[in-house]
Amino acid sequence: MMTTPEKKIEAGMRAHYFQHVSFEGLGSIEAWLDKAGAEISSTRFFDDAVLPSIEDIDFLIVMGGPMSVNNEDSCPWLLEEKEFIKSAIGSGKPVLGICLGAQLIASSMGAEVFPNPAKEIGWSPVKAVESARASVFGFPEEKEVFHWHGETFSLPQGAVRIAESNACRNQAFQLGRNVLGLQFHLETTPSTARALVDHCRHEIVQGEFIQSEPEILSAPDERYRSINGLMARVLEYLLLKD
Repeated sequence: MMTTPEKKIEAGMRAHYFQHVSFEGLGSIEAWLDKAGAEISSTRFFDDAVLPSIEDIDFLIVMGGPMSVNNEDSCPWLLEEKEFIKSAIGSGKPVLGICLGAQLIASSMGAEVFPNPAKEIGWSPVKAVESARASVFGFPEEKEVFHWHGETFSLPQGAVRIAESNACRNQAFQLGRNVLGLQFHLETTPSTARALVDHCRHEIVQGEFIQSEPEILSAPDERYRSINGLMARVLEYLLLKD
């Protein structure tokens, strides 16, 4: 179940998110930020690629999308977006990347992004990297999460891999104390899962790690509550420091 932080984040904390397509928004993150009293703003690259001043935000969230971080010719705003992400990280601000967002963090910090051996679409487990658990975000030993990706990345210099799956070795990483990249979607709600299916149905083909549309959409409500609760823990880790 999604939790609300027991202690408030700093009053007026300014959360800004990068949205790449109309159907991949904040999901459960929006409700958490609202309850925490944050101010929320966004850059919607599919509509208007105007970036904020780095001084005007306290927390950056980089969402998913079907494009590749390498598609700079067809998506020229990717160049400025990567530079902004790098600057946000360099300034010490908390940064969270989800799916494409994690790949953008990796790319902005000099790592490679390339096709994964297999696409992952639907619900499947990721596992914690035990050797990393003492020094980074405490990812559960195993968790059934929602995936929709075909690319992966090498780890940025200094990053720690914190989760993996049978299909993809680098499922999550942490860079320093303030940066987390998640290849999977913990923010997914029933409506956002439906939106992904509706807009990206052509990607649901035969594959070892690709579920059918009925399998994807028949997940029980408890599964959504469980991943949204883990997303709440991620946000608490990044924003509610002692």
